[in-house]
Order: sequence, then structure tokens, then C-alpha cells
Amino acid sequence: MASKLHFFLLLSVSCAYLQVSMAGDPDILTDFIPPPLFGPPSGNYFTFTGMRALVGAPFPTTFKVLKASMDEFPALEGQSVSYAVLQFPNGTVNPPHTHPRASELLFVLMGSLQVGFVDTTNTLFTQTLQQGDIFVFPKGLVHFQYNCDAKNAALALSAFGSARPGTVKVPSAVFNSTIDDQVLALSFKTDVATIQKLKSGLSG
Repeated sequence: MASKLHFFLLLSVSCAYLQVSMAGDPDILTDFIPPPLFGPPSGNYFTFTGMRALVGAPFPTTFKVLKASMDEFPALEGQSVSYAVLQFPNGTVNPPHTHPRASELLFVLMGSLQVGFVDTTNTLFTQTLQQGDIFVFPKGLVHFQYNCDAKNAALALSAFGSARPGTVKVPSAVFNSTIDDQVLALSFKTDVATIQKLKSGLSG
């Protein structure tokens, strides 16, 4: 009986380990994944020029993200890495969101940012970052970034441990989805009219 119990415990641990190990990008069995139907790739395939749009361009007036993920840069497939440049005019926010498939490493290049994430015990971890600081957001946890400086812009670079980290924006996912208004009203302990008002504010 003890040996059977030991076997099932080992099996459970092995299955749990397998699930954790498969939570990120799948491993590939080649050096890289070449582009389909185009023959052998050249150096151009491994080069992303989309960030050139930042060079010499005026700073945006609203929060803006420029991504280099697998959707924009196909050579990243199987490489478990991607980038995003985040531009924060003064007083702007990157609203609460999650990346279901990757941790995020945020590097502040200019200005300062107030950042934070909430763990599974609803504990909030916050920090005010200055130029040159780096902050990690654990995979799948709700987090935000806010430029609370009323005068100065902020610029940050985010690195992700996935070629396609995904983004779930909490306000949009909750209030711009087709979840029934009554379900939302009960969940937030309010009334349907308040839910509809929140929805209308997000749709503009």
C-alpha cells in the first residue's frame, strides 16, 4: 500500500512539473523556424526595423505601445523572447492588465513611473521607478504602470519571456465583453445602471 501511495505521489509531482514546464513557449528542435514558402532566410529575416519609427518622431500625446512580438517579427517564433517600447506622456497610465504567457521585465529609459502588481493573495506590490531602474512583473499577474509626473514624459522598454506574451486588459475584458450586466452588477455589488455607465465610459 505504501509503495502504491509513493508511486501516485511521484506521478502527481511529475504531472505538475510537466504542466509548469509547458506553460511557456514550446521548445523547438531546430536552431530557428524559417519562413514558410520563401526558401532559406537571409539576415533580413532576423532583423526588425519597426522601432525605427521612434527615431526623430515627436512624442505621442497619449500612452502608446510599440511591439516587437511574433506577430510583428516572425523570426521570434520558438525563441521565447519579445520586446515592447512604452511611451508615457505626462499623467498617462497603462491600465491594469496581464500577460498570460510571460513575465515582464520593465526598464525605465527616461522619466519615472509608478508601477505595481497584485498577487494571488490580493497583496499589492508597488514601487516608484527612476531612470535606469528595472522592475519585474511575474507571469500572469495583474499589473500597471503610471506616469504621475504632471510635466515630464516617461519612456520604458519591456522584455518578455515569450514570443507572444498576450495582453488581457482588465477594464476592457470585464466591461467591453459580453458578460451579462446582471452578473457584473452582482459581482461588483452594485446595480445594472452603474455597470452600464462604466461600459459607456470605456466605449468612447
